[in-house]
Amino acid sequence: MNRREFTKAALLGAVAAGLPIASFAQGSRTIAVMFDSLQSPFWISSFDAFKAEIAERGWTMLENISNLDDSRQFQQVQSMIERGVDGIVIVQTDANAVIPAIRAANAAGIPMVHYNRPPAESDAKSVAVQADNRTIMRDTVTALVEEAKKQGGKYKAALLIGDLGDQNAIARRDGFFDVVDQNTDTVEVVARIATEWNADVAFAGLTNALQANPDINFLVTSSDFLHPQIEQALKVAGKWHKRGEEGHVLFAGFDGDEGGYARLADGYLDAVGVQNVFFEVDLTLNALQDMWDGKEVDDLLLDPGFVITPYNFEEKRDEMWGYLVWKSQNG
Repeated sequence: MNRREFTKAALLGAVAAGLPIASFAQGSRTIAVMFDSLQSPFWISSFDAFKAEIAERGWTMLENISNLDDSRQFQQVQSMIERGVDGIVIVQTDANAVIPAIRAANAAGIPMVHYNRPPAESDAKSVAVQADNRTIMRDTVTALVEEAKKQGGKYKAALLIGDLGDQNAIARRDGFFDVVDQNTDTVEVVARIATEWNADVAFAGLTNALQANPDINFLVTSSDFLHPQIEQALKVAGKWHKRGEEGHVLFAGFDGDEGGYARLADGYLDAVGVQNVFFEVDLTLNALQDMWDGKEVDDLLLDPGFVITPYNFEEKRDEMWGYLVWKSQNG
């Protein structure tokens, strides 16, 4: 079994059992993996993938969750520095608030890699691994617009926007408008819904938008974790229909979680931009290894991701992390 197969198998086993993967490996390196939360399937799957991959490499993993508290995370970073870790992988809540933590790691000579969420610009030295959010969203919305053009007619669009304190959310918003602004003859944006990455806020905002614009028939969410609230709101509005059924709302998502996979397979979702968890975890740990080896590493390393639609579903689903989670849960 190769390293990638091991990582996927370990992730599947952990998810199926409902348990984290134990970090029992005794290795020559100790890695602090520090997330701000585990509030979405993407973060949970990423965290478990780090456990599996770090164990496969023969390293030891120490973990912290800050529960969205910047001060607490800074204290956790200081504690890990005092414990003498060899490297830090971090998901911060705020791009500016994390800078003192980067400086502390720099002073201690410990390399730091930001997973999926880069810091603000500063003279502090670190590396960030990030999905190419703008391009992935651009490609996803392009696929949805192409489907709209195939079906014909004029579309009224709603976009669920993430927390604009998160650079990922900003890039996804911009990727959406890169496409729709060039296709105003097909798509008119009638609702921009702020979600703050909060499910209740998203549900209330979409419900209000559907009441104000009952002809919405083109919908994009900036994260798949909001799918249950979107489904509920569309059902209440009488607009939850499968592809090919009268009244179907063209619908695209972003992340590629198990809910996105299930709704794509069931016919409710038309496109989803996928962040490649396994690629990003590899990229993160490889960056640490390169820095230990004294190699130059770019400040930003990008995951190009991909888009999955009904047209490439069978071909691409094995690369979709959400499919692996779904498969582990459904056999």
